Amino acid sequence: MTSTSVDHQGEPNWHHLTAKFVRPHALKSSWQMLNSVGPYVAMWAVMYWSLGVSYWLTLALAFPTAGFLVRIFIIFHDCTHGAFFRSKRVNGIIGYLTGVLTLTPYDQWRRDHSMHHATSGDLDRRDIGGEIWTLTVQEYLASPWRTRLAYRCYRHPVVMFLIGPAYIFALSHRFGRRGARGRENWNVQYTNFGVAALVLGGIWLMGWSAFLQIYVPVFIISGAGGVWLFYVQHQFEEVYWERHGQWRYFPAAMRGSSFYRLPKVLQWFTGNIGYHHIHHLSPRIPNYLLQRCHEANPALCEGVPAIGLWTSLRSFGYRLWDEEGGKMIGFGGLRRHRRLGASA
Repeated sequence: MTSTSVDHQGEPNWHHLTAKFVRPHALKSSWQMLNSVGPYVAMWAVMYWSLGVSYWLTLALAFPTAGFLVRIFIIFHDCTHGAFFRSKRVNGIIGYLTGVLTLTPYDQWRRDHSMHHATSGDLDRRDIGGEIWTLTVQEYLASPWRTRLAYRCYRHPVVMFLIGPAYIFALSHRFGRRGARGRENWNVQYTNFGVAALVLGGIWLMGWSAFLQIYVPVFIISGAGGVWLFYVQHQFEEVYWERHGQWRYFPAAMRGSSFYRLPKVLQWFTGNIGYHHIHHLSPRIPNYLLQRCHEANPALCEGVPAIGLWTSLRSFGYRLWDEEGGKMIGFGGLRRHRRLGASA
C-alpha cells in the first residue's frame, strides 16, 4: 500500500480512495426517482383493483409496494446527506417530497441523522444520535428493576419492529424537536400539511375503508423493514463500541456498520444500503455508487463484518454490550456473566 493511500495512523486514506465516487449523476438519480416513485404509485392502483378480487391478494401485493416505499426512503436518506443531486436546493425539494411519502420531516431528520453518523459506536454519546437504546452489561445490572423491565420491553421484537415504527413515523415525526427553531419547525409543519393532503386525497379517491386496507399493511411492512435495516447494521455480535477517548471515525464506520449481503432483488429495493460500512465512511456517496466503491477499494473491506440474510437473524438475540468481552450478548449470556461474577 502506497504512502498516499495510508494516513499517519496507519489507516487507509479513505478520503483519497472514495473521492471519485462522491459525485451524484443527475440522470442516474432522476432515473431512480422514476423507477421508485412510479412503480409505487402503480402498485397502489393494482392493490385498489385487488380489493375486488381477494384481500389476501391485496396483502400479498403489500410486500412489493412496501419495498418501493423503502427504496423511496433511501432516496430521501441520500438527499439529507446532499448525495442525490449536486444542488442543495434540488436535494431539499426531492427530500421534502419523498419525506411526505415516508412521513418524515426532511430538516429534522437530516439534523438527527448527521448526529448518528458523528457518534455511532461512541459509548459516551449514545444519547445524541438517536441510536437504538443499548446498555452495557454493567449498566443493566446496576439499573433498578423498572429500567430493566423497560429495556426488555423496548428490545422485544414486537415493540422494536411493529409498535416502535408506528410511533416514530405516525406520531413522533408530527412534532418538532424540543429546542428546534425556525426552518426546522416550519419544515415539520409543511411535512404535516403534505401528509394530510396525501391522506385526504387518497380517501377522496378510494374511500376511507379502501385507503386504510391498502395503507395500513404497506405502512407496517415498510416501517418494520426500515427499522430492521437500521437495527441489523449496528446490532451484531462483533460491532464496534468504544469510550469517547478511544473512539475513532474510521474503525467506527468499518467495524461499527455491517456489510449486509442481501439477494439482488432485496439489494435493489433497499438501495444498496447493505454496503453500510461504505455509507458510514463517506455519506456523500450516492446509493447507486456504494457497491462500485466497495468493489474498487479492497483496502476498505479488510476486517469489515459481513452478514447474510439468514445469519442476520441472530441479531434478534443480541441485547447488551459486554464491554469486557468486546461483543454483544443476549440475556442468556447475561445469566452466564452473573454466574461467572458470583464464582469469582
